[in-house]
Amino acid sequence: MPLPAPAIARGYTGEPCPASFNIARYCLARAAKETPDKIALIVVGDADAPLENAERWTYGALDEAVRRVAAGLLAEGFAPGERLMIRMPNTSDYALLFFGALAAGIVPLPSSSQLTAEEADFLLSDSAASAVALAPGMTMHTNDAKVIDAAMLERLKAHAPRVAYADTAANDPAFLVYTSGTSGRPKGVLHAHRSAWGRRPMYQGWYGIEASDTMLHAGAFNWTYTLGVGLTDPWANGATTVLYNGEKDVQVWPKLMEKTHATLFAAVPTLYRQILKYCDLAAHDISALRHGLTAGEALSPALLDQWCAATGKELYEALGMSECSTYVSTAPGMEIRAGSPGRPQPGRCVAALPVEGGSEPLPSGEVGLLAVHRSDPGLMLGYWRRPDEEAEVYRGEWFIGGDLASFDDAGYMHYHGRADDLMNAMGYRVSPQEVEAALATHPDVQEVAVTELRVRDDLSVIAAFVVPKEASEPDAASILGWADARLAAYKRPREVVFVSGLPRTANGKVMRRALARS
Repeated sequence: MPLPAPAIARGYTGEPCPASFNIARYCLARAAKETPDKIALIVVGDADAPLENAERWTYGALDEAVRRVAAGLLAEGFAPGERLMIRMPNTSDYALLFFGALAAGIVPLPSSSQLTAEEADFLLSDSAASAVALAPGMTMHTNDAKVIDAAMLERLKAHAPRVAYADTAANDPAFLVYTSGTSGRPKGVLHAHRSAWGRRPMYQGWYGIEASDTMLHAGAFNWTYTLGVGLTDPWANGATTVLYNGEKDVQVWPKLMEKTHATLFAAVPTLYRQILKYCDLAAHDISALRHGLTAGEALSPALLDQWCAATGKELYEALGMSECSTYVSTAPGMEIRAGSPGRPQPGRCVAALPVEGGSEPLPSGEVGLLAVHRSDPGLMLGYWRRPDEEAEVYRGEWFIGGDLASFDDAGYMHYHGRADDLMNAMGYRVSPQEVEAALATHPDVQEVAVTELRVRDDLSVIAAFVVPKEASEPDAASILGWADARLAAYKRPREVVFVSGLPRTANGKVMRRALARS
């Protein structure tokens, strides 16, 4: 017989966010005043070069540069509340623009440098951004949007600094990120300035972060995992963060752990798996590392055991989403239960709700829809111009993200998959409809369905099941090349399976999960 539902406070119980709140001020102003000469950011372009060659920013210099960019943006005619799209690689300029926009009350839209021009065009159009910051060599249709090129960026950085950060309210729009939508089109997730305050339960509920830490994050800035764990949280705690923007090579990460004396390392499980497979960890001194952090995809018990055996360091997992960042995790001093990402972080109100309806949390052991209380300060303001999709994710006082989960008697969460067809690719949520729409235009494709395909116990890939047109010669390489030209790398299928037909329900809906089991 299941245990009764655990008694949970109906609402967020952490310290409330101040009414006047600005993310950039929260992250930078205190450290700039108290420890202006402390290193806030190290940018490494070559993992083999001496660390002395790396770009370094103190808190004092970073605070001033952000306020310079904020003042420059306003002087160039940008108004608070306008969207500013950023399409650049991982550089200090990306960070300065993102935080500079926040400091001016402008709403930055971080995007991936991996996006194709067509994908980037959609984000610019859908967000109605007034400007886009483009790295050299990147092309897209900017329409009427102003382009922040290298010359303008230098003007912004040279402007006299703004005296103070924008006096934004906690609920004012802060930044916009895009994630996969159920319609197949990416949808904008609009976050308030309070979202940074809503990350405070992670500090000790996941990281165990201190001002003495050095955070090395392996992600890209378009992802809230990187913007939060790699920049926002270390800076809010007066710690040092390390950014790498050189050639992609798994070998760089142990080198950087050793060279920077990183105490915290954050990545997706796939990268930890690659490090174990391709790197000689014994050849590197990573003794400064206290532990690793992982999120974005499920951490298998086997990978956890392998990492701990190889390094003697723990891995602490977290579960989150673009709409609320992470809210369930393990942490230093907490028991790790194999197969569980942990418990709700202190102050969070998280529950499993009945799939078919109702707002009363289910008893321990019963599987339901994972839900976060609407009072959580980390929860989004809403979906950008998508009222229909927004209405689908709220049930009374709860936000429901589409994950199926249960809680055991000790409060540990256990994941039971998705209630919809959204896929997980390297930590990014990817809509099968978006991938299918790109592949369906291939001249030899009659029908296509896309789903996750498990190739190992601990590894899934995106696979395309294709019904070829009659008289065509099935050519997987051609279809994969077609995807390469139309989709960001993390959205592209890794496998093409040719089939004679797609399984459908009586109403004609494709049964994607049945394909994965066939």
